[in-house]
Amino acid sequence: MFTGIVKAVAKIVDVTEQNGIRTFIIDFPEGFCTDLEIGASIAIDGVCLTVTEILSDVRVKFDVMLQSLLITTLSQYFPSQLVNAERAAKDGAEIGGHPVSGHIDFNVAIIEVKQIEDNYCVRLALPDAWKRYVFPKGYIALNGASLTVSEVSKHDGWFEVWLIPETRRMTTFESKVSGDLINIEIERGTQVVVDTVRDTLNEKLGPLLPLFENLLLKQGVDLYSLGYKPQQLTGSKN
Repeated sequence: MFTGIVKAVAKIVDVTEQNGIRTFIIDFPEGFCTDLEIGASIAIDGVCLTVTEILSDVRVKFDVMLQSLLITTLSQYFPSQLVNAERAAKDGAEIGGHPVSGHIDFNVAIIEVKQIEDNYCVRLALPDAWKRYVFPKGYIALNGASLTVSEVSKHDGWFEVWLIPETRRMTTFESKVSGDLINIEIERGTQVVVDTVRDTLNEKLGPLLPLFENLLLKQGVDLYSLGYKPQQLTGSKN
């Protein structure tokens, strides 16, 4: 588990592949690896990786399996790539962002980066399969960084986040441009609620559910942004 607060920018120094496993050697800033042990977890651009070998006080080796390569951007990384890094949260750690698992759901391209004085607004693509989990003011993790969704257009398939100077200073987002791919992890609490609501409605409405959804959308209402909790829809009095 991670806090969603990126602690360092690290540098990939070597990448090798053998039998479907991609091995990364990554250099971290001084002090980042203090008390690090083999088997520990580190989030690299939001992907939870396991330390397989400690080569020095700043240099660590990781093995990445095929499934992670298929879902994340790690399959495209090569030596000299800069990445966001965060060590696993310790018991009692302050959650400055929101709890992040390090299990990426999908990756998408940046559509546009707009700078307004010292603020960056980043617009990213939103695939149909994940639209139901992304809401304005909700949490989302981008390359391991906990951010708040500012706006969403589910009709046009995009969402936006804002980056303050401190976020850009502590991450790799400063160098990102249109077309760059970003790892996305949706907020798990949102996923659980939305899926529960959908399952409940599907059970109650069956084949009428798509018609109900379309009717609401034509009125400008997103069924899963109404704020209902599962028990409200099931009639529970708990």
